[in-house]
Amino acid sequence: MADLKVGGLAPDFTLPTDGSGKLQLSKLRGQKVVLYFYPADNSETCTIEAVDFSVRHAAFSAAGVVIVGVSRDAPESHDDFKAKHDLSVRLASDVDLKVVRRYGLWVEKTMFGRKFMGIERATFLIGADGRIARIWRKVRVKGHIETVLDAAKSL
Repeated sequence: MADLKVGGLAPDFTLPTDGSGKLQLSKLRGQKVVLYFYPADNSETCTIEAVDFSVRHAAFSAAGVVIVGVSRDAPESHDDFKAKHDLSVRLASDVDLKVVRRYGLWVEKTMFGRKFMGIERATFLIGADGRIARIWRKVRVKGHIETVLDAAKSL
């Protein structure tokens, strides 16, 4: 499990994305990045989060921020998810969970008394220098996107 801290360099990675793309985090240096991790395409809370980020996409862009969502879903699932909900954010696919684990987000969860392993919902705000400016773990979606936007604008 990673011990990432504010001020540390965000671990670099390369992942396939929706639209048959590829994303390498280090190639986004010079831009602020919102990197958010979510459990699954098309689940209720994940859909709300993706839609909220998409609705505020123009405001993030105006603040010089690139938004990237990461889950373990395949790129084709991301394509369907984006089309179904008219999403404008870029979605990266971490099928083998290498990046999720590097960011320390493969955790034991409990739902209805049952324990299982899953992706912790988290957001990292990364400065143009590639350093982590803010970390939000165990995210509650309501109001979160505005909080992230305000933090990004103040960077």
